[in-house]
Amino acid sequence: MENPSFKRKIGSSSMRSAGHLGRAVEVVKRMQKDRATVFLSFTSNMISSGMREIIAYLCEKKLVDCIVTSTGSAEEDIMKATAPFLLGSFNADDEEVKKNGMNRIGNILVKDEQYADLEKLHLAFMQEMYDKHKGKMCASEYLKEIGARLSDKHSFLYWCSKNNIPVFLPGPLDGAMGDHFYYFNKKNFRAPFVIDAAEEVKRFYDIMLMAEKTGGIVLGGGIAKHHLIGAAILRNGLDYVVYLSTGSEGDGSLSGARPREAVSWNKLKSEENSAFVEGDATLTFPLLACCMAKE
Repeated sequence: MENPSFKRKIGSSSMRSAGHLGRAVEVVKRMQKDRATVFLSFTSNMISSGMREIIAYLCEKKLVDCIVTSTGSAEEDIMKATAPFLLGSFNADDEEVKKNGMNRIGNILVKDEQYADLEKLHLAFMQEMYDKHKGKMCASEYLKEIGARLSDKHSFLYWCSKNNIPVFLPGPLDGAMGDHFYYFNKKNFRAPFVIDAAEEVKRFYDIMLMAEKTGGIVLGGGIAKHHLIGAAILRNGLDYVVYLSTGSEGDGSLSGARPREAVSWNKLKSEENSAFVEGDATLTFPLLACCMAKE
């Protein structure tokens, strides 16, 4: 005899994530139908772990209007334009990894030489920008200049530059790029290269405030997520939002916070036009992106 309670448990478990993803698709379709300005926020591990090409495709097709991310995303997009990363294992012997001149990002390996090549390329670019812009730029115009010099059509910076999609880095000097600014300015300490954070936030907030309708697609959390939804307070919240995350709300972190919490801050107008998909974004985002691209 069948056990109805067992069937209900199986049904609830197997349909929950699929149902949330289906809701996310519905919310994104509403964004698109409403011609909302679409902000895509993601953490740098998305570029590390294979989402680079999907993000680049969305930028190529102009399915997003603005990107908010972390510095590692830009660095790794540039690095992957010259050489691929390698697939390793989460259980790798990290001492052996280091002895072999590698660095581990989860189950992905990056050679030391790739960071050395990035440093050489970036320092030369910095000198060019320093001379051209008299030592002062905001991060979004800096990245547009970088993207214009790339030829890799799998690069999201390439397509953002080509299609005039601004890329904002709320923490522009984190990571290797911050190291490079340190080295550069040690040699030019009397007139350092300055990243203009005040101009950057002005440009970002102007886009947020000038949009008739706004929609956010947020992969993961961190500073990129907060910068996006925090800016939305100025207009009493985003009109639509979709979160794809494995973060837990139990620790009170912004990364794990659900859309309903954003309502209390005026970061989101209403929970009705939101979705939270709990799961690995490297699985859920490609499915969502396919639905965004489908006409």
